[in-house]
Amino acid sequence: MASEPERLGGDNFVGSWSASGAGLAARLLERRGLLNNTLATLSGLLAGTSVVAVLVSFHLPVGWDFVASVILSLALMFSLVVYALPAHPHRSFGYANLVTAFRASLVSLTFATVICFESLAATDIALWTLVGVVLFALALDGVDGYLARRYSQESDFGARFDMEVDALLILVLSLAAALLDKAGLWVLLIGLMRYGFVATGWVLPRLNGELSASFRRKLVCVLQIAALCIILVPFVTPPYSTAIAAAALSALVYSFAVDILFLLRQPVET
Repeated sequence: MASEPERLGGDNFVGSWSASGAGLAARLLERRGLLNNTLATLSGLLAGTSVVAVLVSFHLPVGWDFVASVILSLALMFSLVVYALPAHPHRSFGYANLVTAFRASLVSLTFATVICFESLAATDIALWTLVGVVLFALALDGVDGYLARRYSQESDFGARFDMEVDALLILVLSLAAALLDKAGLWVLLIGLMRYGFVATGWVLPRLNGELSASFRRKLVCVLQIAALCIILVPFVTPPYSTAIAAAALSALVYSFAVDILFLLRQPVET
């Protein structure tokens, strides 16, 4: 889940992100079947999402910047997926990753709506639709894990992909809460905290240590999305929306603090 400040996949996974361009291309070509299957899956989703974006632009007061935002954001996410593909241990992209990629499509649509729909705050039906899309994406979060276990396709690649989609969704919802004046700009900390943790790990390597699975982290992640969804509901306004955001941020700070203290207390490897 997105609230888990842990390194998934170890050195083998991270290595795929630091590989040179030539080395990456060589590794992908060695697994041409997986590459072709993944590209076909992601291309189909990108095309389908683009069509949805165009149709939405005909029914909502949004321009072609909305369509462009959907396509560019989703293309960027899928490009990163392909870049990390050498870490995927299975022969095909898999049903679980397909569901996660579909969730990424929903996140791109949500992102474009938040930044391009100028009258979003004054359009209740649009806000309710946005909340419904987010709740649908949240419900699918349990489906990809089930499919991975059902078809024996669990992997660090899939877990990381799922976590990144969750993290991006929380960031987008935090941005929406700020733009809709549901809370102050500090609400962005809910979405930025995970990225701040990762960035801090670059200068403080001890934060890159391994953490065991935790129900607390998963619960806090779900609570963040649920709280931000409630905040977006039209009739939830300050000071109630502000209080909900503050409670969500407090829970997130606590969760990160517990794991950071644990990592800092670990003996330094020599």
